[in-house]
Formats: sequence, structure tokens, C-alpha cells
Amino acid sequence: MVVGIQPGKISGSVTANASKSAMQRACAAALLKKGETIIHNPGNSNDDLAALAIIKAMGAEVMANEADNSLRIMGKGLPFLHQPEQAAIHCGESGLSIRMFTPIAALAMQPVTITGEGSLTVRPMHFFQEVLPQLGVQVQTNNGLVPMQVSGPLQPTDITVDGSLSSQFLTGLLMAYAAANASGVSIYVNDLKSKPYIDLTLQVMKQFGLKTPINHQYERFEFTSEEAAAGTDHFAVEGDWSGAAFLLVAGAVSNEVLVKGIYNSSRQADKKIIDAILDAGAQVRVEEEQVWVKKDKLEAFVFDATDCPDLFPPLVALAANCTGVTHIKGLRRLKHKESDRGVTLREEFAKLGVRIDLNDDVMLVHGTGELRVNNFTLNSHHDHRIAMAAAVAAINADFGIQIRNADAINKSYPDFWKHLAALGISVQNQSTLVK
Repeated sequence: MVVGIQPGKISGSVTANASKSAMQRACAAALLKKGETIIHNPGNSNDDLAALAIIKAMGAEVMANEADNSLRIMGKGLPFLHQPEQAAIHCGESGLSIRMFTPIAALAMQPVTITGEGSLTVRPMHFFQEVLPQLGVQVQTNNGLVPMQVSGPLQPTDITVDGSLSSQFLTGLLMAYAAANASGVSIYVNDLKSKPYIDLTLQVMKQFGLKTPINHQYERFEFTSEEAAAGTDHFAVEGDWSGAAFLLVAGAVSNEVLVKGIYNSSRQADKKIIDAILDAGAQVRVEEEQVWVKKDKLEAFVFDATDCPDLFPPLVALAANCTGVTHIKGLRRLKHKESDRGVTLREEFAKLGVRIDLNDDVMLVHGTGELRVNNFTLNSHHDHRIAMAAAVAAINADFGIQIRNADAINKSYPDFWKHLAALGISVQNQSTLVK
């Protein structure tokens, strides 16, 4: 799919898409909770659909109610207990799904095969090979990649894990320990990154009535003998700060925007985009359920994205439209995304006349204030966030651009092109004009 973007001025309001971070965690929690859960405002991204397919394969019943935009999920506790001898789950291209559901699948009494597609086929799975055998689980991989097979059942015990690559591995272990009714054991973590996502995991676990560990400064998660409190039968998926970040940046670089459905009280790490936009000089008004951003004189800023690496693409789009050199820390976190994002951002933004230097753990973006297109065809590299970053940056460019493989947005934000058009930007899909 090729999408054409013409420069323009953003104006109006839009409601944020559902958070896939919250949606996928809710799917896992609903699977592990015995009984009925109603999920309101469910997500419809490819990653959300992958999570729903996984919990169905694990034995949950999922029924959609289109009348009120909700899902009814009947969880049965530990998965696969009534499944065939050789069970399998397919994680699509979702990094969170494979990292979260693999430890849960390892609770099963029989071998479980875990597969994926696209960029997930080249993401390393060494973490599971190193950690799960310590919990009584046999792991077989394809030279450290999927397909992967785990043979449990997982037995909770004291363990120390590396949290520097991704917090998503820890999310899966916390969910699995809770489902196995862990007691008197702890998960110790070294150098944990993306701490806000662990806050989100613990929040969802508590809401669903799963056994929730005591968080000792993100270095130790202690499961005690105390029973879990009763959970809710209804869960509303909040708006997605990760997707909203692109719209808020669009407002900052081109006129103004109001994004509804994103909560100031959210535990999502990407809420920090507000700090960057303020530091760059745009006007911002934050309310409990919406954020307004208006363009002003934009200057280079300094930002640490170590705990929110998914913000790199919108941050680069923002920095490209600032004057001066912006410093963004956390570059090492980008290697194993849907693309090698540091390299991809440097390559694609060069086509917009923006120089990007990759210096160890810091990205330097040489902002020009107004982008000068020297190559009209950009490529998403099948990375949803690269496609959105290119579009947002280009609305303040001197000429229109084309983005190849633009359907990559379906991974996290299927309505992005529609929302951008609703805000006044000319978005052309091949020969069909969206606006």
C-alpha cells in the first residue's frame, strides 16, 4: 500500500485509538481469571487481534458484542488443560504477545509450540532459553529464534532476570507466577527498563483479581501467601498514548489539535511525549481525558527515551521541525523493533533533508525548522511507527511525499490515516482520495 501525504495545517479533534499495551494485558488477565470479563472499547490492531487469537487457542471463549463495542471473555484459569497433546499459539508480529504469553503457555501440562511472522521471526528469544529452564521448563528454539517449543509446567521459584532488553519478558513472568499461585518467592530484576509498563502490568493484574506481587523499587517482585483481592468483571481499555503521540506532535509542528480519550492518570510510558512537546516550545493544555497542543516557535530539546523507546519516531518527527540539534537518549533500545529503528529513522529522514547521527546510546537530530524534501518516496520498512513518523514530519515539508508499505500502521493504529485526514491533511491511498 502506498499513501501520499501533502503538507497542510492540522486542525480539529479526534479520539485516540485503544491502547494495545492495555488491551493485550487485559486479554492475558482475562484468560487467567476464572469466569466472565467484559472488555469495553477493545482494540482492533493486528497486535490486539493476535492476543485474542492466542487466548482462544489457550481455551478462553471470546464473543463480540458490536452493539456496545465490547467483548465477553470467559476465562478458565490455567491454559491448555483440555487441549490436544500438541498445542500451539501464533503471535503474529507482536513482541509483547510472544514475550508475555510464552511464560503463560509454559504453565501447560504438555508441549506448546510458539510461532510468529514478519519481524518477529528475527527477534531473539535467548531470554527464554536462559530463564525458563530454571523454572522447570524445557525450551527448544530455531537457533534462538521462532518457532519455539516450551514444555512445562512452569514452577515458580526465586529467580534473577535481566531487565535491560525489555520489560515485556518480566510482564510474562509476573502473569505466569500469579496464575501458578506463587507464594514465598521473588523475581529479582537487574537494570529494568520501561518501568512504567510494569506499573501498567501490575495495575491490570490487580484490577482482574490476579495475585499481585509487592514491588520493591523495581528490583524485586515478591509473591506472598496473601490471597488476591476480588477483581472487576468489567475492564475499559484506555486510549493509546503511543498512537496519540503522533497526533500531538502533528499539532505541535502544524497549527493545533485536540486529542480526546487519553488519560493524564495513565500508567503508559509514552505519556512523556507531553514533556518533549513542552520542552520544544509548543503550547500544551492537559486535562484528565484530553490534551490540546498548539504550534509555537520550536527549538531543539534534550529527552531520555530509555523507558519509552516507542517514542523515538514521533520525537524525531518533532525534532526535525525544531531549530537546532536535539539529543534523544535510549538509542540502544531500538535494535530489535519492527525494524532497526535508529538506522531506519536516519535513512528515511535523510530524504526529508534531516541529518541524524547515531552516537552510542544517543541520537542527534539536526532540526531544520522546515523540511526540504529531496526524495519524494519514503519506505516504512514494514514498521508502523516509521510510517506514522514520516507522515507527521512531512505535513510541515515543502513538498508532498509518498510512503511505501503504509499499511504497516495496522499493527498498532489502523485508523491513523483516517484520523489524519479528519484533521485536515490530504491523505491519498493509491488512486482513491481519502480526503
